[in-house]
Amino acid sequence: MRFAISIPQTVADGSFDPASMDTYLTKAEQFGFDSAWTGEQVLGTLPMLSPLETLAYAAARTRRIRLGCAMLVSPLHNPVHLAKTIASVDQLSRGRIEIGLVTGGPARMFSAFGVDPASFVARFGEGLRLMRQLWTQPRVDFDGRFWQLSNAAMEPKPFQKPHPPIWFGGSHPNALARAVRFAHGFIGAGSSTTAAFAQHARIAREQLHQQQRDPDNFTIAKRVYIAVDNDAGAARDRITNALDRMYRYFGMGNLAAVAVAGTVDDCVDGLHEVAAAGAQEILLNPLFDELNQMRLLATEVIPRLA
Repeated sequence: MRFAISIPQTVADGSFDPASMDTYLTKAEQFGFDSAWTGEQVLGTLPMLSPLETLAYAAARTRRIRLGCAMLVSPLHNPVHLAKTIASVDQLSRGRIEIGLVTGGPARMFSAFGVDPASFVARFGEGLRLMRQLWTQPRVDFDGRFWQLSNAAMEPKPFQKPHPPIWFGGSHPNALARAVRFAHGFIGAGSSTTAAFAQHARIAREQLHQQQRDPDNFTIAKRVYIAVDNDAGAARDRITNALDRMYRYFGMGNLAAVAVAGTVDDCVDGLHEVAAAGAQEILLNPLFDELNQMRLLATEVIPRLA
């Protein structure tokens, strides 16, 4: 079992504190987390920093910990620009970047990005093919439905060869089949319950068998919103309020069931359930008092999950 930690991205206008972020990143590395992750929210009322720019900052403040983003809604991005940015951050981090990609689903405001909502799955697949070619080939000729390149070069390539690990998200069986076919692993959404994740993990394992892929080369992970407090009720109330602030803009409510919250014992039990549901890696995502929450997770919760 591996444990990752989220990187705080909620920053009100003018309130970013470099010293606090530096302390958090330093402690994440000292506590021995396998990796530290951002997420993407371009539109919304919650003031969230962009994920890849935040990873570039984290790369400059750390030396060993791997750095990831889960998830980029890649159909909203130009794959040429995205490939360049990912390769650049991978170089800046000396090969510590991992990238999660997701189609985004039909409810996204695709019109804000000039994307036909009927094409987002096709754009997802074509964009990934193009990025992989730009990362691995000296010259690219690409005649796609959405993008066309002729004798195009992109340098530098990613530091990692052939390119950084690619994770997929999603919950539809087709998305899980795509993950097994094309990705390094699957990360279950933080907004899904442990019970729902268990079903997603089961489908992924079935696809590994059907596609005859070695399960040792595919990792199943889960983002878990989590809160630890001696007062179990206070932990549940605070994480529920934080989830409401994060998701109400998207019309999602009543998300208390997706979180693991309570005392140390409660959180140990909840994370045991996530592991039993199929998670080989757990991305722990506090939503308030992040430094203290990370300390409690590293010193009191994780040691009891070994």
